[in-house]
Amino acid sequence: MRVSLFVTCVVDMFSPDTGTAAVKVLRACGTEVSCPLGQTCCGQPAWNSGFAHEAAKVARTSLDALEADGADAIVVPAGSCATMMRVFWPEMFSVVGDHEAADRARTLATRTYEFSEFVEQQRCIGKLPDVLLPTNPSVAYHHSCHMLRELDISEPPVNLVDATGCQRVNWEDDTRCCGFGGLFSMKLPETSVAMADQKLNSIPEDTDLLVGSDGSCLMHLRARLDHTGRFLPTKHLAELLADALDTPPPGVGIPKRADHVPEASS
Repeated sequence: MRVSLFVTCVVDMFSPDTGTAAVKVLRACGTEVSCPLGQTCCGQPAWNSGFAHEAAKVARTSLDALEADGADAIVVPAGSCATMMRVFWPEMFSVVGDHEAADRARTLATRTYEFSEFVEQQRCIGKLPDVLLPTNPSVAYHHSCHMLRELDISEPPVNLVDATGCQRVNWEDDTRCCGFGGLFSMKLPETSVAMADQKLNSIPEDTDLLVGSDGSCLMHLRARLDHTGRFLPTKHLAELLADALDTPPPGVGIPKRADHVPEASS
């Protein structure tokens, strides 16, 4: 099976290690991974701001690149971007009158997966090797909004966290919004900060690690942790799984970012 990795803007600009880890895990699942050079943004920021035509222009570039790559599946290491592509691309293209692109987007959506969703499927059919960590740190898992409420993905990521041997903490606010919400955090920063702090304050003090599947949420929560002076490392699920892989399959190494996770063009 060949997989196209949709890198996402946050991974490309702020957390390239997540992209490297995602490739390592996907390759460990026995897939061939490509990162189409033509991909840019999914268009979500412009779409959420009401700029449908601008969003469609950006998204159309990524749609063209992913179609041209011709992979069996498109894997997205962010629930928000996966939601934009699977749920809102057809609507967006229809709104701007590009019904041909809307039809293409519906077809692409049938083979587009959020990262944990795809990897858990591969684990269930025995394609993912053991991902047991040598230690068993306590982990608070953050369920991001788009992934949980739009894609209805809740079990795959926690199943994968459990597979590493980590001890998931009993966190009552694990499904509460972190307050980032894309442009929401810029338009209503005081509310956004209060939401993040409330969520973080509910994490037990003895927690070793905060894990999530959306880099934007983790970036927001990490900023608040740094601001308040609390030491709580954060990791994307892909990084946790990459750390937990015992040994890569023969011939599979961690790819250089320049070769496999190209920077998105504007």
